[in-house]
Amino acid sequence: MIKIILSGCNGRMGQAVAQLVETDPGAKIVCGVDTHNSIANAPADADVIVDFSHPSALPSLLAFGKAHKIPLVLATTGYSVRDTETIRQASNSVPILHSATMSLGINILLNLAGQVAKILSDGFDVEIIEKHHNKKVDAPSGVALTIADTISNALPFPGEYVYDRHSTRKPRGQHEIGISSIRGGTIVGDHSVIFAGNDEILEITHHAAGREIFAAGALHAAKFLAGKPCGLYSMQDAIKLPMPRD
Repeated sequence: MIKIILSGCNGRMGQAVAQLVETDPGAKIVCGVDTHNSIANAPADADVIVDFSHPSALPSLLAFGKAHKIPLVLATTGYSVRDTETIRQASNSVPILHSATMSLGINILLNLAGQVAKILSDGFDVEIIEKHHNKKVDAPSGVALTIADTISNALPFPGEYVYDRHSTRKPRGQHEIGISSIRGGTIVGDHSVIFAGNDEILEITHHAAGREIFAAGALHAAKFLAGKPCGLYSMQDAIKLPMPRD
């Protein structure tokens, strides 16, 4: 039985994880923490911390994880470049799985997008469109940025990220990766990658119909990470899906 400390337990994703764990005989939530209480008061007798909270909680989560040698699954989005570097450094002391998304489908999309970018790098423009609910505060989404990074790393040139086109009037640059964000209603999360060439378009799209897919991925990641040596892991590691390499 894997014992979980759930950070962000009162949020939408935290509740989805809690509901899923209730039906899983191989997992148990031993403590839930959120903005009203501190993880410093959580029991140290746990196998993994699963976090669906807010980037501001990162310092306390890492401190607790390192102090008690408890692995962390960081599923929160909106981390800054500094936060990401802090996570990388902390992984030298405690196992950490950090991913912009816990979705199996999105991770397959990342893999496919990287492979397609290598093949269609000459003469195809890349645009990424992401859609989320009207309560989401960060834009573009962490997943959209991860898709852009994956594509940029696969191209023979660094991609130039363009987030807003209304302020400039000029033709599209050859090395641009356009990223557009839509916020509205209760959209759980949609991501599309468009490879637009001369007289043909290839589009890869993922539609999330419910938050349960992210909860299931987080639980899978928690079971994978428990007992692992120190290091920085991703969902690609957890589902054993190789990313495209040079």
